[in-house]
This record gives sequence, C-alpha cells and structure tokens, in this order.
Amino acid sequence: MQGVTRICLVGATGLVGSAVMAEAVGREDVRIVGVGRREAVLPPGARMEMLVGEPIDWPGLIRAAQADVLVCALGTTIKAAGSQEQFRAVDHDLVRFTAEAGIAAGIGHMILVSSVEADRASRNFYLSVKGETEEALGRLGFGRLDILRPSLLRGTREEARPLEGAWQAFAPLADHLALHGKLRRFRSIRARDVARAILTLGWERAQGCFVHEHDALKRAASSARIESGAAARERPNSYNALPTGLA
Repeated sequence: MQGVTRICLVGATGLVGSAVMAEAVGREDVRIVGVGRREAVLPPGARMEMLVGEPIDWPGLIRAAQADVLVCALGTTIKAAGSQEQFRAVDHDLVRFTAEAGIAAGIGHMILVSSVEADRASRNFYLSVKGETEEALGRLGFGRLDILRPSLLRGTREEARPLEGAWQAFAPLADHLALHGKLRRFRSIRARDVARAILTLGWERAQGCFVHEHDALKRAASSARIESGAAARERPNSYNALPTGLA
C-alpha cells in the first residue's frame, strides 16, 4: 500500500506501547506490527498484528515485520526487575539486542523511548544505564535515530506502581507552579502524547541522531492527527530540538 509507514513496535504491552497502538486506530497512514513475549491487548478497532516469541526469536520476528521504522518502548524499573543487573539486562542488553536485530533486518530508522537526564556519566544507576544504551544505539548505524526523553509518564499501567500513581496525581500542579524555563524538560507528559509524537516522527526522513525532550515531544504530538502521510514526507524536519553527535 502506498503512503503507509510500517512500524515494528517492541514493548507493545507497556504504557507507551499500548498508547501507540491506541493512537494508531483509524489512521490509514500507519500499520503497526508488535513484537513481544506475549500477546498484547489490542484496542477496539486496531488493525495490527502481534508476533510473539522469546527474545531469542525476535530477530526473525522483526525481520518478518517488514517495517520501515523500529520503535522500542521496552523498559522496567530496578524494583520490578529485582536487581540492578536484571534492570540492565532489559534496559540495555535487550534494547541493544532489539536494535541490532533492526539493523540486520534492514530497518534504517529507530525510535527509542529513553528518559529525561539519561547520561552515561550520571551517578544515578538508572540514568547511567539509559545514557549508555543511547550511546550504544547511536553507534549501530541507523540512518535516523530518534531518542525520546520524557520525564514522568502519565497514564494507566497494567502493573501497579503506587508511588508513581501518587506522583501522577500531583504532577500537573507541579508542572504549572514550578517547572519553567530550563526545568520544563522535567514536566510530566501523557503517554498518549508520547505515542502521538512517535507516530509523527515515524514519517521524518532527515538523517541523523536527534533527542526530543518535553517541548519537542509536545510539538510533535500536536501535529500527529493534522498531517497526512504525504504531507509529513514533504515537510521539513521540524521537531528535533536537540540534534546530537551520538551517531
């Protein structure tokens, strides 16, 4: 089909992945193919397929998706993983394995959901792993790599995170009262806005490695349902606030 971007979505069962599936409903310019360990609950009206297998099988599944764009929304927490080593196994090792599978499948564009303040040199273990992962992907040779760095994600998760739920309730007020100027990147953002940004960025064709923080994500999200696929292909690359030298 002409004018359609095929997205291979890894991490479909998480908060952002679920939002990507929901936001793709009704869009004729996007086709989603999910890859994961288990079936995802598809939103009503979804026109997508889910390829299920253990991570060792993912390279073959990613190749079978015949995608134009690889979206990786994998992620856990140290508490959920059980240890720093297990956290790293998911947020670095499995993400990198997924990206390498994308390269092997001939996918030239990857979108990674990372975290605000990701930095290999950070004293925070979580952020240092996120930063190391970004750097590793930047060396793999994607024609275009979009790194999304949201702060607190607002939305309903399958698994219970009581502390995060409390922060979500407080976050909009904190955003309004305290997070201005250089602190705006720490503002919370709805998972559905990140999903809309992903669908917009999937049409970008400029080459390079780009980092998108809060304001850039909101701008991309705001145009997600305005432009058609053809218009998106023709417009300039306007959402990349922070081009980087990671690639």
